[in-house]
Amino acid sequence: QVRLVESGGGSVQAGDSLRLSCTGMNSTRTCMAWFRQVPGKQREGVANIAKGGTTSYADSVKGRFTISKDNTNNVLYLEMTSLQPEDTAIYYCAADSSRWFVCRDQEDEYASWGQGTQVTVSS
Repeated sequence: QVRLVESGGGSVQAGDSLRLSCTGMNSTRTCMAWFRQVPGKQREGVANIAKGGTTSYADSVKGRFTISKDNTNNVLYLEMTSLQPEDTAIYYCAADSSRWFVCRDQEDEYASWGQGTQVTVSS
């Protein structure tokens, strides 16, 4: 099955920015999303983007993160600014959803997943 690949993670200081990329999806014409997970905690939806570009964000990242996509090259992005220590987590991308226009942070709606990329933010 399709395996996505995340890149762009790393260790940064609070206030810094990072841009995550995700490739390998069959199409960017369905819902795509970013999730994150802290060891021992449940995976959390961060942001999602619909076929037409409509976006949605978790309250914890709203105003700081931006999800976008490149339909031509099949790339999903997550631009993260003003990073804080509480943003530290493994970030996963998800794609190839059965939904197109109304996207949700529902893990089972995404057919393709990456292995995750670590983001560590220190104060």
